[in-house]
Amino acid sequence: MRPSTYRRFDDGTEAKLAFLTQPAAYADATRKVECVETHMAWVFLTDRHAFKLKKPVRYDFLDFSTVEARREDGAREIALNRRLAPDVYLDLVPLTVDAGGRLALAGDGETLDWLVKMRRLPREQMLDWQLEHGNPTADELRPAALLMAGFYRNADALAVAPQTYLSDLHKAVQENTAALSLPDYALPAEVLGRISDGQLRFLDDQGELLRERARAGHIVEGHGDLRPEHICLTDPPVVIDCLEFNREFRIVDPVDELAFLTLECHVLGSAWAGELFLEIYCEITGDRPASRLFEFYKSQRALLRAKLAAWHLRDSEIADAEKWLRRASVYLTLASDFLGRALEA
Repeated sequence: MRPSTYRRFDDGTEAKLAFLTQPAAYADATRKVECVETHMAWVFLTDRHAFKLKKPVRYDFLDFSTVEARREDGAREIALNRRLAPDVYLDLVPLTVDAGGRLALAGDGETLDWLVKMRRLPREQMLDWQLEHGNPTADELRPAALLMAGFYRNADALAVAPQTYLSDLHKAVQENTAALSLPDYALPAEVLGRISDGQLRFLDDQGELLRERARAGHIVEGHGDLRPEHICLTDPPVVIDCLEFNREFRIVDPVDELAFLTLECHVLGSAWAGELFLEIYCEITGDRPASRLFEFYKSQRALLRAKLAAWHLRDSEIADAEKWLRRASVYLTLASDFLGRALEA
């Protein structure tokens, strides 16, 4: 994942965006359209639905450079997300242009692009909103935690060689460290070096603990991006926005994925919420990992999140440098704290 290989392809994007921000573009009457830009897409929010248009970009880890590539990814996104949100991902809708040059959703004429159509979820029911503005109880979070625990319990174990799993973690630490060491970011080299050395030492000293996760069949095809903003506490709960564009990033230890969720809940001041998901996972599956493993996974995820925050300084068209540097620093501090617990446990 190297942002230096980023490339954007101009294929009439401005005209598409202009059309899709108009309420008249949508068959179901909507009072307004809100456009939310993410790293990989634009999401158009109507009163009842969300329509995602993928950006015409190419990175090392994804290729959305052609209409066909975006169609294939959209279809994959719908199929994968229906595992945990079966009634949210509705359809793949063509954006068309007729002989007179008029754009339409699912109209006649040539297909210019594809949009993923979703049911719009209530913002105030998302876990991140609840943790920041509400006061959710453990009982209110339990159905979502049971959903994830059942998902992991029923997932097929993947045949990953134990040493390969350990080697991939070594490589991830080295890549994250190298990316964060670029002078552009001016991050504290001493702190970064201490985290990197400590994570690699943990992998060397506790290698058998990691190899056993693969040997025991604990590596599955998971969600890939399990964050509070992707968990909706409706009845029944749903989990959206799985990482669809690269299967490699979805091949995880469920405890690693739940450590990521706990890290993000910790950033919101509510680590207990993520820990509840882990507790229920342990109850449902009988898998009870060592605490030092959970702490290591949190540390490793925090280092990755620091890298992704720093990348915004180079990759975003409108980069708030101070914001992203502060975020990278927060994650580095957490990576160090969690690593200390892993090494002491």
